[in-house]
Amino acid sequence: MKASWDIFCSVVDNYGDIGVTWRLARQLVAEHQQGVRLWVDDLRAFVPLCPEADVGAAQQWQQGVEVCQWPAQWPATEVADVVVEAFACKLPEGYLQAMKAREKPALWINLEYLSAEDWVSGCHGLPSMRPDGLKRMFFFPGFDAGTGGLLREADLLQRRHAFEQDPQAKQAFLQGLGVCPAHNARLISLFAYENTGLASWLDAMAAGAGPTHLLVPQGRIMGDLLQWLGIEQLPLGAVEQRGALTVQALPFVRQEDYDHLLWSCDFNAVRGEDSFVRAQWAGRPLLWHIYEQEEDAHWVKLNAFLDLYVKGLSPQAARAVTGLWHAWNAGAEMGESWNGVLQCWPEIAAHAEQWCLEQSLQADLAQALVLFYRNWI
Repeated sequence: MKASWDIFCSVVDNYGDIGVTWRLARQLVAEHQQGVRLWVDDLRAFVPLCPEADVGAAQQWQQGVEVCQWPAQWPATEVADVVVEAFACKLPEGYLQAMKAREKPALWINLEYLSAEDWVSGCHGLPSMRPDGLKRMFFFPGFDAGTGGLLREADLLQRRHAFEQDPQAKQAFLQGLGVCPAHNARLISLFAYENTGLASWLDAMAAGAGPTHLLVPQGRIMGDLLQWLGIEQLPLGAVEQRGALTVQALPFVRQEDYDHLLWSCDFNAVRGEDSFVRAQWAGRPLLWHIYEQEEDAHWVKLNAFLDLYVKGLSPQAARAVTGLWHAWNAGAEMGESWNGVLQCWPEIAAHAEQWCLEQSLQADLAQALVLFYRNWI
């Protein structure tokens, strides 16, 4: 059954919020034949993900999604059947008034940030009544059956496996970015926030026994990288070598190509939420730079995920992964923990693929949202 959806996205940190909502909107249209209107308050963050988009357009259609500029002065707008308030953004007052006046109530969903904390499954799907009579439902992405699952297109793993089994496809993709690694180089992608621990990790890779080729898409980590390299700029595509480490800057790529980058690498350092989930679907060892929160609340989320993720690893491998993630997110010395991961590499690599397969047994987030609406009406 086709329904209309309004998804509201307030851009907080460059690409995380818009990355998730854009991906969700496209999947609702492509796989579930829903009508989706995506409201974005900063289209400048949208264009890098969808280069054909018009940053100045008040309304435009992209890949079947109606993308609208979220204006400061809210116009009279018909309320959708399903209203998704992404990541605690506040709906416009004019829209709320229209929701109250709607003859048939809309399903109002507060789509929360991803977390592995124990309490999430107990709060998923619960209602919150407002004094004005409107009811909001809380919807939590997550890693177990009591949550809304993770964003995953129906054919994602099939496409990944086809890419992995086609060496020419991988070579063509990398060459398209100007990347020509040594045949025995460990390929690593790095997408992260500023981090004082980066220098020690780069030192460890430069001193490594085997070659490493580090691919760095444009982003906030670039300043720390340039400081370590001792240069003022690293043009896109340019290569710098220090010992066993080759460093190469890449352009910011659209979501489809970022998947290909993750699939092409042996190890992926990611940040935020969208790239974190995509790195898990890549089935490769990964390192998560979690978004820092007030009162160190992000450490609770980080450790909750690690507790789940390292289950099934040997004690040595679990300590190595946990140590690396803790050092990275604390901006601390990385060399010892990185060498610990290298010592357990085969086990950690196999575990990453097993984790991916286990997570794929759950319903994906878009599917869970559609089912939630059908059960609600």
